[in-house]
Amino acid sequence: MALTENVVGDRVLIAVQAVNISRLSTHPVPTVPGTLIVVAGAGPKDSNGAGKSSFIASITALLGDEQWRFASGAKAVSELLFNAELASGAGGRQWASADHGYIVGVFGPSGRDGYDTPGPSEPQGAEPPADGEALFPEPDASDGPVTVWLRVNQEAPHLEIRWREGVHLAAASSEAERVARADEVWASLPRSAGRRDVVARDLTKVLYGDRVRCVSFLSTSVRSKVATNLLSQPLNEISPERVFEAIAALTGLDAELEQEREARRDEHARRVRAAHAGERLKEFEAESSALLATFDRRDQARVRLAEALRCWRGRQARRLADAAERDEAFAAQLETLESAQESAAEAIAMVKAEIATLKDDTLDRMVVEARKELAVLQSRAAKLDADRAVAENSADELRGLIPSLEETRRLADGRDVPTAERELAAARVELNEALKALGVADREVASAQAALDDAEGGPAAAQLTALAAAGVSATGLLDSLDVAEQARDHTRASALDELRGWPTEHAVIVDAAHLAAAAEALRSLPGSVLVSSAGVSVVGAFDGVATGREARIKAAEQRLNRARDVQEEAAQVVGACEERVATAQRRLEGAKAGVQLDGIERRLAERRARLAELTGALEELTPAVAAAEQQAGSLDFRARTRDLEIERMEGRRGRHESERAQARDQAARVKAERDGLRLEELGRDWGGSVEGAREWIAALPEEERPRSAEEWWRVAERHLDSAFRDTFPGDDEEEVPEELRFLMSERTGRSSREQATFAAVCGSLASYLRGQEEYEKHQRRQIESQIVTRQRDLSAAEKGAEEAAQSTAVHRAALTAAIKSRLTRVAEEFEKLDTSYGGYGATLEFPVPPAPADPEQRWQWRVTPKWRRGEGQGFVPYNRRANTALMDEKAVKLVCAAAIASSGGGHLCLVLDELGRNLGKEHRREAVALFRRIGETYGITVIGALQDDMEPYAIDACGQYIKLRRSSDAMAYNEPPVIVGHDQHAERVRALAAYVGRGESPLPDQSSDQGV
Repeated sequence: MALTENVVGDRVLIAVQAVNISRLSTHPVPTVPGTLIVVAGAGPKDSNGAGKSSFIASITALLGDEQWRFASGAKAVSELLFNAELASGAGGRQWASADHGYIVGVFGPSGRDGYDTPGPSEPQGAEPPADGEALFPEPDASDGPVTVWLRVNQEAPHLEIRWREGVHLAAASSEAERVARADEVWASLPRSAGRRDVVARDLTKVLYGDRVRCVSFLSTSVRSKVATNLLSQPLNEISPERVFEAIAALTGLDAELEQEREARRDEHARRVRAAHAGERLKEFEAESSALLATFDRRDQARVRLAEALRCWRGRQARRLADAAERDEAFAAQLETLESAQESAAEAIAMVKAEIATLKDDTLDRMVVEARKELAVLQSRAAKLDADRAVAENSADELRGLIPSLEETRRLADGRDVPTAERELAAARVELNEALKALGVADREVASAQAALDDAEGGPAAAQLTALAAAGVSATGLLDSLDVAEQARDHTRASALDELRGWPTEHAVIVDAAHLAAAAEALRSLPGSVLVSSAGVSVVGAFDGVATGREARIKAAEQRLNRARDVQEEAAQVVGACEERVATAQRRLEGAKAGVQLDGIERRLAERRARLAELTGALEELTPAVAAAEQQAGSLDFRARTRDLEIERMEGRRGRHESERAQARDQAARVKAERDGLRLEELGRDWGGSVEGAREWIAALPEEERPRSAEEWWRVAERHLDSAFRDTFPGDDEEEVPEELRFLMSERTGRSSREQATFAAVCGSLASYLRGQEEYEKHQRRQIESQIVTRQRDLSAAEKGAEEAAQSTAVHRAALTAAIKSRLTRVAEEFEKLDTSYGGYGATLEFPVPPAPADPEQRWQWRVTPKWRRGEGQGFVPYNRRANTALMDEKAVKLVCAAAIASSGGGHLCLVLDELGRNLGKEHRREAVALFRRIGETYGITVIGALQDDMEPYAIDACGQYIKLRRSSDAMAYNEPPVIVGHDQHAERVRALAAYVGRGESPLPDQSSDQGV
């Protein structure tokens, strides 16, 4: 069944969800196509550790970036899976590494409409196909959304792809539930290729129809091959070779260059095969001549083989005769060892009987009883000694309290406790009365001071204070008057003189309705004047001493002086009362100390009596303890003497047992050696009896009769080696029959293996030699045929090498044209961008380099960016000295030009890591804004990850802002990301979030008025 191609079509990525990918949160992230999307991070210390690189790398894998090597299975994508060892400090113990995860992408129309959230009754996505429906439907004619699921596996296949029309994300209220839900959604999706899923090698063809949808600069370790990033350092510090590598990665030329290198490798391999064919022909001719020369040596090999078999039979006869002699010696030695074992067994039995007699437990029981009695007596003595120490310490403490108590008792002056308490109570009563009188005096002083302050306070001060206390609103007459501006200089002195004095000085203005209440409040201040709309009234009459301000002040001062005198006398009385209270308190403490001293003396007498009692008991117990210690020591000595004797007897028994074991081991060893002689097997090998072997040896010539079995073996081995070398001269093992070659390989390394396979080798070699006459004729015919065949192979290999060279030249010419065309288009786009955004024109210089001679070396091109620095001026190479802003601007335009040239007219996503890392601080905002303008003009989605120092410049210049967050190293997974849409993209982000998040738990943190 043919696979569907270009499932995504013209749709663009509008949302992405990661499950078990690095430490990324499982919340879906909406993405606005056709603008600049910046990805920031907030890790435990800075932006590092928040997962920015993993996030943008997962997007490149989803969009089919060829740098992942999908044709080879994209194994590097599995490195994006969550790894517990790389998580928090305790991640390896609390979390398990993920064996699979998901990268989910929602692709929708490229327009800005059509993302309204469905009502509650609307379905959340397409239902699974019923029986009979097509598993590979054509893309929806309405160009509706489609959800693509990439399952990332730790084991092969590392990528599996499924998709379904509609929005199908893992929706749940928590991270753990979304992870579990992802497996359920994956299981519900139809398989993409019938009974199996689409894998990595078909990803770009099936999803995007082999169209380039993503180019990237990832300066991270998530992929084995990292392309040169034109924005990671100043442009003039990048060599022309690396500039071409960057453009090739962005435009897809690196894959074509790799094909050219493969063609050169194929050409080189064909030339090598032709050379090898010629060498093999020469080698075969040399081998054939050597093989023919060996045929004459076969007869000599047969003679040597027969001699080898005779010597082998001599070895067998000698081995059987020698083994018979050793067997007779071993039998006599076994009788002697068995007798020694019996003698050692009798001695062991006698020693065991003596040990059993010594091990009677009567003495042990006596030792235990003596130790028990000693322990009881020592415990009693220790308790008495501890009680005596406690009594001594208590007596010492009581004696230490007596001197201080006697000193305190003298303060009582002969009074007892009740008398001292009565005196203290009376003194306290007097002190309270004195304190009350002092309080009255203090209040009088305060009142007199307030009256004096009122008298000295100015015109009508006393009257205003009294009215305020009564709750009547009033103001001074003089405070209400205001002199006209033109009359101030001339009338100031005269007017003030006229207004001073009574009655104006003490006059106040009140409301007519409050006149009665004001008069009542000023009754204590005779002479006060009240002014209202009802007229002027005077309160009371003057007395002798209040007819003027000076008189009132003098009266107030006299009152204050009298109050202070009374206050001083009251303070002296209080001091005397306090002294009497302190004296009474000391006398009471002295009386109480006398009572306490009597009690301490009684307790001290009791402690002394107890101490004498304990000392007497301890003296009585000491002789009994000494006697018990002596008895226990005597019994211990007897027990140790007995144990030493038992140990000595055990040593004797051990020696006898060692002698018996040694005799048993020797007997076993002799028996094993006797069994190892294998007389029966040697007899079978010889094919007769021991007497027959001895007779055969006796019949040998005098010079051969003394030979040992080893000497017979060495002679036989020499004859066999000579026969084998005569049969198969040289080191070529291909001529050796398989059976004989196997036997020869088995007998190498050890002498025992050579001897075990000797007979089989001789038999196989003899069989081979018998069939050689017919084989030689056949072999000669084969040699002639092989020479003709190899000559024909050599001619074909040389022709193939020439054809490969011609094909490589044609492919290189086509690739040269393709590279020049692609670079020309990049240069044209570079020119358009430069002139459209403030420049004077730019181009690329790319001479065609010669192809390398080494087939493993990459065809290295050089690209030199050039631009005009003024209107009408010539092009200047990029590596000439220039200001930083100009370099940064040209680098951004060159990257965008390469991206536009590789898009082929379709939507493209440009993914950049470390966005603007090299840009100067004064030019960062302008460079980032240029990315956004170019992206929105040409429909390119630019996704850039940035560090902390770039965030202030990029956050306001981008179209969408995504911030990944992880607050602590102890957290294995990220917190929900913050997503903000800027300018006209704010509503777009809200619509996308609502569209892809229906049925979800709450989406990531929301910004107040600029997006989700």
